[in-house]
Amino acid sequence: MAGYQRECAAVTVLSAAFYLMPVWAETGTVMQLPGVEVTATRVAKPAYDVPASIDLISADEIRNDRAAVNIAESLGAVPGLLARDRHNYAQDDQISIRGFGANATFGVVGVRLYYDGIPASFPDGQGQVSNFNLEAAQRIEVLRGPFSALYGNSSGGVIQLFSADGHAPSGVHGGVAYGSYNTVRGDLGADGVAGPFDYNFDFTHYRFGGYRAHSSARREIFNGKLNWHPDGVSTLSLVLNGFSGPEAQDPQGLTRAQFETDPKQASPAALAFDTRKSAEQTRGGLIYTRELTDTLELRAMGYYGRRLVRQFLSIPVGAQTPPTSAGGVVDLHDGFGGGDLRLAWQGTLLAQPFTLVGGLAYDTEDERRRGYNNFVGTQLGVQGALRRDEDDVEYNFDEYLQADWQFSERWSALVGVRHSQVNFDSRDHYVVPGNGDDSGRNAYYATTPVAGLMYRAADWMHLYASYGEGFQTPTFAQLSYRPDGSSGLNLGLAPARSDNAEAGAKLRWGEDTAVDFAVFRALTRNELAVDTNAGGRSTYTNIGRTRRQGLELSWDERWSPWLRSQLAYTYLDATVRTGYLTCTGAPSPCHAPSVPVAAGSRIPGAAQNQLYGELRLGGETGWHAGINGQYLSSVPVNSNNTAHAPAYGLLGLDAGYVLTLAHWNLRAFARLDNLLDTDYVGSVIVDDGNGRYFEPGPGRSVLIGLDARWRD
Repeated sequence: MAGYQRECAAVTVLSAAFYLMPVWAETGTVMQLPGVEVTATRVAKPAYDVPASIDLISADEIRNDRAAVNIAESLGAVPGLLARDRHNYAQDDQISIRGFGANATFGVVGVRLYYDGIPASFPDGQGQVSNFNLEAAQRIEVLRGPFSALYGNSSGGVIQLFSADGHAPSGVHGGVAYGSYNTVRGDLGADGVAGPFDYNFDFTHYRFGGYRAHSSARREIFNGKLNWHPDGVSTLSLVLNGFSGPEAQDPQGLTRAQFETDPKQASPAALAFDTRKSAEQTRGGLIYTRELTDTLELRAMGYYGRRLVRQFLSIPVGAQTPPTSAGGVVDLHDGFGGGDLRLAWQGTLLAQPFTLVGGLAYDTEDERRRGYNNFVGTQLGVQGALRRDEDDVEYNFDEYLQADWQFSERWSALVGVRHSQVNFDSRDHYVVPGNGDDSGRNAYYATTPVAGLMYRAADWMHLYASYGEGFQTPTFAQLSYRPDGSSGLNLGLAPARSDNAEAGAKLRWGEDTAVDFAVFRALTRNELAVDTNAGGRSTYTNIGRTRRQGLELSWDERWSPWLRSQLAYTYLDATVRTGYLTCTGAPSPCHAPSVPVAAGSRIPGAAQNQLYGELRLGGETGWHAGINGQYLSSVPVNSNNTAHAPAYGLLGLDAGYVLTLAHWNLRAFARLDNLLDTDYVGSVIVDDGNGRYFEPGPGRSVLIGLDARWRD
């Protein structure tokens, strides 16, 4: 009966939407498909002409009736990409592309991140998206497949956010939104032109009371961009970014029994140790571009930043007794920076268009890592005695070269190569009886070629195929603990290496229809996987071979000036091809791998089927509304596939009105997420040593907001 009522509710909503179509048609303006020129291959070019899977999310799509706080909100319509909002702000969004990064327990690993062309991933490949200011964004680009290797270490895919430039006339904007679970979001910004300068600044405040117990959080994010155009051939850009996330509570994951009993609860350990995380980050960068000649352009970029993190974990007191324990409080003080120097030449080769790009990239991170007990006497959840103190330095030095040649009317080729060197160096300052000097260093090298062919079969059909090699070093977090329980870095880990291939078709019928289809396959050797689980710590090892293969389909259709639909489907077969031994969440602790993982087992964290659909009514002004739905199949949460997060489907609605006056643009909106109040697992903690794999998503929730923009 309940299922029948849900179906009736969905039919009613859709019927109302179609009934109101003529109203939106009369009050709205023409709805256009978003622009498709991308820079993911380092030269601006229509995505339709690039032999790779690339998606662009426009500013309207990023902020359309959304909170615009977590990047996962904006990425549902990108096939091949699984972005899961943990609703746990002590962690980051969970992002994977074609299964790369699916088993990351925190942060983003396996996917390279960039903000205004500046790396948001460290040299070891681990990055954060919490500092992405979506209110200031002009677009997001997502690159998948072999050409991601042109960006170096840990590039199973690339996500780039670009903030908007200022434009005339100058103006200011602000907005507020309120929602379920004591959600409050406010932002204030300005953009415009002043002589040879243009600027765009935005400050966003966000507060979340928490769907679950012990999950409240607060965030402030600032982004500023100032462009100076001293002449007609050069631009100097200053990019500033700041993030503050104090005392974000961590409810931790739940066991399956806890999830089914009460998905709103926090784990007992989270309450006992008051698990939480504070993070602060500031970053600034300069980007200089100059047209040296009609065919030659120079780009130079440099950046520097600081990041502070203090996190209280729920490591049991008894597990901190050995002298080699690092304690239960993580304290990080990071300084990071780097630069990129690039030359791009555009001309002809044999009378056909030809582009050559070459450059050097250097990035470094200097991290002072300290660990403390998470108790003093019998009091838990407080900073106690020092248990770890070291300087961890990592850097990469890369050289890259790529060429794009349209060697005939219908054929073009894009080829490239990147050489990467990634160095790790640890200096131990905590030397006590039973815990000696654990200093060490290691270096990883890789040369990653890529190549792709594009065939313009017709004006409406482009076919392509590409191949590339990639690699992924261990992150400092994966190197931090040794399987034998001794202190120091696990420097015996090797980088994972992949062979990636894809083939696809891009179809365009006029300005109204865009269909992309791709099949892909990636074979990886020396994949990193969990080796042991003890005392709240996971250690890692290299395993044999894994395989990720599947298909992606996206369909974007403008049916009329006031009706648009989007559909994205992904099938992913991500499996282990070589069996190995590991530890599981039970029994715990596990000091030696003893559980067999058979060949053919699915890679944990990766969903086999993923579907997203959206129908939007209205235009840029007047009334508008939308309905969206998503489906995710069951997800294995441990390496031997004995536990799974159940499949789920969600339905959401949004509606609003845009009023345009002489100097004002006013937008009011309301959205309803998880319309049917489904209990579901929003994200997973892969191979958790305590079996707490499941992070529940929120129930039915409402968000209402008002945005105002004024221009001179």
